[in-house]
Amino acid sequence: MRLLLQRVAEASVEVEHRVLASIGQGLVVFVAVGEGDNQEDVEYLVDKVLKLRIFPDNGQHFNLSSLQIGAEILVVSQFTLYGDTRKGRRPSFTQAASPEVARSIFQDVVRLFRESNLKVEEGRFQEDMLVHIHNDGPVTVWLDSQDRRRSRKER
Repeated sequence: MRLLLQRVAEASVEVEHRVLASIGQGLVVFVAVGEGDNQEDVEYLVDKVLKLRIFPDNGQHFNLSSLQIGAEILVVSQFTLYGDTRKGRRPSFTQAASPEVARSIFQDVVRLFRESNLKVEEGRFQEDMLVHIHNDGPVTVWLDSQDRRRSRKER
């Protein structure tokens, strides 16, 4: 599973010119589910996001987590994070999970974020969405659940 985090001052998502969800200070979490991803991947990444220290303290150092600052979270599905561009001119998405599998796992991601008691909003799965992001920093972080199985030297 792959997540792309963007720290935001505020963000919203709309479908067909209607705002579905909006948040204040926090994170937009783009979620891509890959072939073979499971509940272990979900739990690992949600825990990582909630405890990742990417918010500034008074000294402007990355010392605070989403849980510590009461961040708001907007979760958006984005299978294109599995785009493979090594060959040709059009990305291949063969590593992405099927929509049926991805929908179920995406819903698990949202459910686990909600269990944190932070404000959690979500985009609409498998829809064409317009995501408005007021990037803060900018701070953008890439997480891949497969990284926990690799040594630092392999990356």
